Formats: sequence, structure tokens, C-alpha cells
Amino acid sequence: MMNKLPIELATFYNFLFIMALIGLVVFIALYFVDAGYGKMRTEKWGPAINNKVGWFLMEMPVFLLVLYLWAISPYGVTRHSPYVLFLLLFEFHYFQRSFVFPFLLKGNGKMPIVIMFLSVMWNIVNGYAQGWWLFHLAPLYCPQMYSEAWICDPRFIAGTAIFIIGWCINVHSDHVIRHLREPGDTNHYLPKKGMYRYVTSANYLGEITEWLGFAILTWSLAGALFFWFSCCNLVPRAHSIYNKYAAEFADEFDRKQLKRIIPFIY
Repeated sequence: MMNKLPIELATFYNFLFIMALIGLVVFIALYFVDAGYGKMRTEKWGPAINNKVGWFLMEMPVFLLVLYLWAISPYGVTRHSPYVLFLLLFEFHYFQRSFVFPFLLKGNGKMPIVIMFLSVMWNIVNGYAQGWWLFHLAPLYCPQMYSEAWICDPRFIAGTAIFIIGWCINVHSDHVIRHLREPGDTNHYLPKKGMYRYVTSANYLGEITEWLGFAILTWSLAGALFFWFSCCNLVPRAHSIYNKYAAEFADEFDRKQLKRIIPFIY
């Protein structure tokens, strides 16, 4: 007979399962309701704040939360390289999203407050899931899993490579979008550089690639949840952007045979 899971671990897995189901609901809902930010923002989403402020407030809490969970871990994770590398990779992404990306945004775009609030809630929940597993549960219940040898494991090496590739795609794609127009130009353009040669949401492709890599390099259900939820949020949104571009740039769009978010597939 298999040993029962410790209550704390079983509760955590149940929490991940519930979040995965919520992700499925989000995935279905976003094919019928456009998330009201960026290109899809409309007045029906209510009061809005400056994009730069919204992005900063939305992303900064998870950066601080995961750093805090690492710092307070009683299991020596601050001294072992796998845990330090987990932290650095995760915080590398969120430092850029919190303290760099918002201040590179051009124009005076707005973000609905309700969207910002929902994103903050997700980021806190996800930050808890990643930080609690990596720095509190795994060292206690699976102490041999992330030994020093883990950084030589093919899963860690492959996952880290995928994560870095995704980060590069994401950051470059954001750069392309920011430089579509010259100062004073108000026309709309179809992005054509980098991975935008293949998909209309190359920035989202980069982000889901990052979190696929993170799921692999941590080889954890918490990491898998992050990848799953990223897909549930970004794939339907990529579909909406695809339809918007298809209507706005019909002739050019048809010639390119672009996909939504996965090159040559979807």
C-alpha cells in the first residue's frame, strides 16, 4: 500500500489542481470575452490607470513575494546552487517585467483597474505556488530532488535553455512592437520582424516558451501549473489579436499565412 501524502503536501497539490481547473475556465471564457487591455481595451472595462503604473503594480508583487519566500526558508536554500538558480531565473523575468518593461512603454495607454487587480491576484497566487514549492515543500519532503547534482541534470539544462530562448523572443518581440511607428505617426502596422514573421503574438510565444522551460528545469507540478495557466490566458488572447490583425490587414495578412502563437501550427 502506498504511503499517504503528508497533509501539507496533499493540500498543496489540491490547491494546484483547483488552480488548473480555474485556468481551464479562463481559457474557455477568453474565447468569448476579450481581455480588456492592450489592443483589446474598451471603455466597458471601467476606470483605467496609466499603462506604466499598471504594469509596475501588476508585476512587482510577485517579484517581492518569491524573493521573500526564498529568504525566509528554514531549509538552507540560500546556500545551495539549484535553489539560487531557480530564484535568479524567476526573478530575472520579473525584474524585467516590473522595473524595466513598464518604463519602456511609449504613449499614454491605459490599463483597466479591474484587469490590473485580477492580474495582481494571479501573480500573488502563482508566486506563492512557485516559491512555496521550491523553497519550503521540496526541501522538506523531497530533499534529494534538488541536490547540487540537479544543475547537471538534462532536465535542468534543457529547461534553462528553453527559458532563455523564450525570454529573448519575448523581449525582442516587445521591442519590435514599441518601434512599429516613428514619433508622431498614428498609423497602424503589422509587425514583421523576428518571430512576427511566423505568428501575430510573438511576445506571447516567448512568454509561454519561458514558462515551459521553467516547468522543465524545476520538474514540478507548480511549474507545470504556471505553464498551463500562461497558455490558458495567452492562447485565447493571441486568437483575438489574430482576428483583429486579419480584419485590419486583410490582403497582406493572407499572403503571409501567419499563425496565432505557435509557428506553423496555430
